[in-house]
Order: sequence, then C-alpha cells, then structure tokens
Amino acid sequence: MTSCGGAAPATQAPAATEPAAGTQAPTMGGPAATEPPAVQSLEAPTRSSPQAQNTPTLEPISTQPLPAVTRTDTPLPTLELPTEIVNPPARMVWDGAPTYLAESTPGYAFRVTYDPELWALTTDQFGDPALAHRAIPGCVITVTSGRGLPGNMTVEHDALQTGGITFDVGKVYENGVLKFVTYTGGDGTIITGFEARFEDQADECLADAVKVLSTLTSVPASQATPTPTP
Repeated sequence: MTSCGGAAPATQAPAATEPAAGTQAPTMGGPAATEPPAVQSLEAPTRSSPQAQNTPTLEPISTQPLPAVTRTDTPLPTLELPTEIVNPPARMVWDGAPTYLAESTPGYAFRVTYDPELWALTTDQFGDPALAHRAIPGCVITVTSGRGLPGNMTVEHDALQTGGITFDVGKVYENGVLKFVTYTGGDGTIITGFEARFEDQADECLADAVKVLSTLTSVPASQATPTPTP
C-alpha cells in the first residue's frame, strides 16, 4: 500500500554531456547568425598611388613653325700677293707636279706662262701654289683633281682645244649659279688639272685664265722652277 510506504526516491536528472574535444559548443540564446561571404569589388580604387602623385606635368609641345635656316657662303680670305716686280719680264713661268701622276710620265712637271702685270704666283688658303689676278679680286687659278660634289651642285662638261692642248672643261653650278670651272688636259707627257674661281667678273676672269692655261706644256722635273714663297 502506497500510503504507508516511504516516499519514492527522487528521479536523478541525467548528467550533462561534455562536448567532445575540438567541437564548439552551441551558443546559447538562439542559433548563430550566418555572415555573408566577403565580395571583392571590381572597381578600381579611387585613391591615387604615391607614384601617380609624383608624376610631373608635361608642358604642351609648341606647334609654332621653326624659323627657316638661311645658308650663307663664308667668303674666303683675300690672298696675300707679292709685291709687283719693277720692270718685270714679259712672261714668267709657273711649274708644278701634275695632279694625275698615274696618267703622267714620271719625272716631268707641268709649265704654264703668265703675264706678271696681270697675275701673281702665290699660295692659296690651303698652302697650295696658285695664280691670283692682280686686277680682278677673287680671280684665282689653282691645281685640282677629280673629286665628289655635294648634291646641290651640278656639272656641265665641254671640250676646249687651245694651244695644241685639249681640255676637258667642267662648269660647276650651285643651285643654278656658276661657282667655278675646272680644266683638265695635257700634252701627251703629263695630265694635270686646274681650277679657276671668281667672285665677280666671271667672264673676264675665265678669259684671262684660258690665256694662261693655253700655254700648258711639260718640262723635265730637274728643270722645273721652284715655286716662290709669297
């Protein structure tokens, strides 16, 4: 009979179960909120980098046209002429080595004769022998040989037969203006070249130059007259 027996033993609550190692216990107070995954923005950052901040600002390039360059010829210095001889002979000679040695007979020099009242034997700006006209400033005869020319120069060739010598004449023009004339010829023993330059009175200078060059001949080098020093 239940009323006379002792009270029924109290039922013991089961012991709380410890969570296993490495297992996180649930948070009390409701389920944990789920955080959305991080999303990386595809837009470029608006903050400029230090390198961009230090980039210098370039000045605009001027579109103004450059001034035109005018080419001017530098005049050669005036040649120093020797003092004119008192009572000079009617003719004097200029002897020298031919400029085309391979086409000339060894041991021979060229010779031309000139009027000493019109011409003076001197040296040009490069130290080479030359005949300078006493009455026409800038009119000079020098020795020369074939060489190249700038692109703005052209040559017209002609032939001149005078004094038994046939010259190949080269008229050199710069931008259409006659600048100088070359004469290449010989007597069968030597072949040599001359150049006649001028500043003004080109026709008069060339006419007097041809008179000198028409006397061209060859002489043994042992008989050649030394070129005087001005």
